[in-house]
Amino acid sequence: MNVITLASRKGGAGKSTLTAQLAAQAHACGKRVTVIDADPQGSLSLWHALRKDGLPKLVTPERGLERALAFAMIEGADYVFIDTPPSLGLLTLNALSAADGVLVPLQCEYYALEGLSDLQTTIELVSRSLNPGLGIEGIVLCMVDSRQNLTEQVASEVRGHFDARVYQTTVPRNVRLSEAPSFGKPIILYDIASKGAKSYLELAREFLARQGGEPAAALASGQR
Repeated sequence: MNVITLASRKGGAGKSTLTAQLAAQAHACGKRVTVIDADPQGSLSLWHALRKDGLPKLVTPERGLERALAFAMIEGADYVFIDTPPSLGLLTLNALSAADGVLVPLQCEYYALEGLSDLQTTIELVSRSLNPGLGIEGIVLCMVDSRQNLTEQVASEVRGHFDARVYQTTVPRNVRLSEAPSFGKPIILYDIASKGAKSYLELAREFLARQGGEPAAALASGQR
């Protein structure tokens, strides 16, 4: 079981969307996936309340994160994705302590860079005291608008500093992607032809390749 915590100090960075969409893509690949909503705002839980076929199992850690992870282990999950609040408080620290790696969504703006620096410091502290070896598994550039010069500047700076930890696949701003949660569907079932769907298909391929797995035929076909 591979536990991936998604964390960002900045709200509105697309963290819950990244959690849900990436989990759905891994599920479409035939992976056994559980998502844990550790964010009191409950965005992920709200989406799953409207759930349709094609979404992985959701667990809310109301009785503790350990119990939620124990459930995922009993269910035989290949991957567990933990969504966290946009802060570096106790809930996020607990999720970091339980993680095998941290996936960070990052908007291409300078305020996001400040939050990334703080998050990196927190991860280093958790690694030294609670979870040896914890580190940033990857950084995903989200809500990318290639028409803006600032996007290219921030992307270049992040790639220059974090190098291979930054995913090659980026997630664009996309109306269809923002609409999908209100229909309780992952983007590949809501609009497979959209730019958002294509970007998440590529992101899932890259994620599984980094984990040492090969995308299944279901992902290659886009679940048409």
